[in-house]
Amino acid sequence: MSIAEIFRVLAGRWYVMVPLTLLSLLAGGYLYTTVPVTYESQSQLALLNSSKVAKPAPSYGNPLAYASGSLIGTADVLIRALQSAETARLLQGRGITDEYGVDFAAQAEGPLLTLTVKGEDKDKVLEETRKITDYASEQLRVLQDEARVPEGYYVRSARIVPPQKPVSQPKSRYQKVAAVVVFGITSAFLLSFVIETWAAARRRTRGLPPRPVPAPRPGAGRLRTLLTRPLDATAVLTGYLALALFLPSNLALPALGGAGTPANVFALLGLFWYLATWCGGRIAPAPGTRTMRTVMLLLAVTVLLSYVANQDRISSQKEILAADRGLIVLLVWVSLVVLTTAGIQDRARLDVLMRRLVVMGSVVALLGLYDFFTGTNIADSLRIPGLNSSVANVAVLDRGSFTRPRSLTAHPLEFSGMLAILLPFAIAQAFDPARAHLKKWKLWAPVVLLGGGLPLTVSRTSIIGLLVVVLIMVPRWKPQRRWTAIGILFGAVAVFKVLVPGLIGTITTLFSGSLNNADSSTQARTIKYPKIAEYFLQDPVFGRGFGTFTPERYFFTDNQYLLTLAELGALGVLVLLVLGLTGVHNGGAIRRLARHESDRELGQAFFASALVALVISATFDTLSFPMFAGVFFLLLGAGGSCLGFVRGEAEAARRAGPAPRPRTPDPSHLVEI
Repeated sequence: MSIAEIFRVLAGRWYVMVPLTLLSLLAGGYLYTTVPVTYESQSQLALLNSSKVAKPAPSYGNPLAYASGSLIGTADVLIRALQSAETARLLQGRGITDEYGVDFAAQAEGPLLTLTVKGEDKDKVLEETRKITDYASEQLRVLQDEARVPEGYYVRSARIVPPQKPVSQPKSRYQKVAAVVVFGITSAFLLSFVIETWAAARRRTRGLPPRPVPAPRPGAGRLRTLLTRPLDATAVLTGYLALALFLPSNLALPALGGAGTPANVFALLGLFWYLATWCGGRIAPAPGTRTMRTVMLLLAVTVLLSYVANQDRISSQKEILAADRGLIVLLVWVSLVVLTTAGIQDRARLDVLMRRLVVMGSVVALLGLYDFFTGTNIADSLRIPGLNSSVANVAVLDRGSFTRPRSLTAHPLEFSGMLAILLPFAIAQAFDPARAHLKKWKLWAPVVLLGGGLPLTVSRTSIIGLLVVVLIMVPRWKPQRRWTAIGILFGAVAVFKVLVPGLIGTITTLFSGSLNNADSSTQARTIKYPKIAEYFLQDPVFGRGFGTFTPERYFFTDNQYLLTLAELGALGVLVLLVLGLTGVHNGGAIRRLARHESDRELGQAFFASALVALVISATFDTLSFPMFAGVFFLLLGAGGSCLGFVRGEAEAARRAGPAPRPRTPDPSHLVEI
C-alpha cells in the first residue's frame, strides 16, 4: 500500500480521524495547562576520613588529601540507610514529603553523594533539600555512634555543593502530553483502517467489486510518483537502517527520552504501515515465518508481566518513566521482527535488504577507523536540531596508548558488537556466486572494514566475537578455502603488528589480566555480581521491570544476562536464551534445507551472528544500546524470513520429486551401421 492510499483511506474515514485527533489534541492541551511543573534541587556531600587516619604522609592530617577506598563502602551504607522506608517515614515527620533520592555522584571516583529533591513548590523543594542534606550528616554520625567508633576516628561529611536553586523539569509534563496525543492519533489511525476493512468485507459479501485504486497519472511529478508508488517492507526497513546507523544512536526526541530515537519512531511508523496494508488485504504474513513472531510474543508477555509486577512495589518516578520507555522499545523490536518476517514477500527483496545492511555497516566501520587514527569521536561533532542526547556525552576512551573508536554508536562496546554480528554476512556475500561479476574490491571491502575494525576497538568483546565467527564459519569451508582463510588471519596479525605497533600486545595483556584477575575493568564487573543477587531475590520470577535498572540510579552491569535477571527475573533470562537460540536454530535450519551453496553460506552466517550475540551478551549489556539492539532484532527477523523462503523452496522441490534422469539407451536396441 502506498502512502497516497493510506491518506486516501484516512480522508475517507474523516469522521473517525478528525474527532479523535481533535480530542487527543484537546486532552494534551488540558494536561499541559493543568499538570504542574516539577522543580528539582540538588546538593552534594563528600565523606572525609578523620585527621588521625589521614595523619601519615602524604596527607599529613588533611582529610581532603586522603582518599580511602573504604569510604566507598561507608558511602554505600549511608545511601542505603537514607533510602530505607523507615528513613522516609522519619523525614515525612520533618516535613520532607516530596520525592527525594540519594546516590553516588555521577562519574565520581570517590565517596561523593548527590542528594536530589523533586516537587511542585519551588521554595519548599529548596527547604527540603537543606533539611535532607543536614539529616544525611546527622545519620552518618548516628551510624558511627551505633557502631561505637572512637570519637577521633569518625568519618565526617563536607558539603561540597550546597542546595542549589530549584530548576524546572518540564520533560515529564511533555512526556505525558506526548503520550496522550500519540495514543489518540494512533487509535484514530487504527480504528479508521478497522472500519475500512469491515466496509470492504461487506462489499465482498454483497457481491460488489472492491473500490478501484487510482493509477498514477502519466507525467506526474517526482513527489506524486513517490507518494503513489507502492511501498514494501524492504523499503521501510532500509529507511529504518539509514536512521539507525547514520545518526548517532544517543540522539533522541526530547519528549520520548532514550526510546525516542528517529529510527525507533520510524520503525513504529513502519508497523502502522504494515497494519494498514494488512487491514486493506494487500499483504499477508509470509508462510513458514511464524516461529520468530511466536518467540517475540513470549518476550512481550514477559515484559508486560514484569511491568505489572513493577506496579506492586514502591518505585521512583524515574523508574516508572523508564518502565514506560521500556514498553516503547519492546514495541520497536516487535515492529522490526514483524516487518522482516511477515512483511517481506519476496526472497530477492530480502537479499537486497541484507546487502544494504552490510554496506551501511561498512560505512559505520569506516567512520570508526577514522576515529581510531585521528583520536576523535565523530559522533560528538554532529548536532541535529530537535534532537538531544539521551545520555551524557561519552568522552574519548583510551586503552593503553590507543583511542577506542565508537563511530556513530554510543560506546566502543556497541561498535565492536555491531561489527561482530555483521561480519558473517559480509563474508557470505563476498562468496556469493550471484555477485561474482562484481570487482573484487567491492566484494571484499566490507569484510576488510568490518573484520579489520574489530581489533581496533581494543576490547575483549571484539576479539571474542571475531573468534566465534572464525570458529563457526571456517571449519565448514572446503579445505582450500579454509587454509587460505587461516593464512590470511595470520597475515592480518602480522599486518597489525607492523601498522599499529603495540596493539596486539595490548589486547594480549587484556586477556592475561582477566585470567589473572589483575585487570581493573574485569574487577569492576565481577564485584557487581553479588549486588545483582540482592535485587534478583526481591522478585526472582518477574524482576523489577524492563528498563528500570538504570545506571543513574543503580550501576552498570556490563552483562546482559545479569541485567535481564534484575529487570525480568529468571523468566526473562529464559526467554532471552530462547530468543538467541531461535536465531541459531534458524541459521542451522537454513543451511540444512538449502538447495544452493549460497544459501548454505547465508544460513551459516545467520548461525554465527546469532551465536556471537549470545556470547558477547555476557561481556556487555547488548540490548541497552539502540543501534545494536535494533540490528540484532532485524537479523533475527531476517533469519526467520529466510528460513520461510528456503523451507518453501525445499517443500516445492519435494513435491515436484527428483529431476528425471536422462534415459540410457538399451544396448539390445542399438543397430550397427
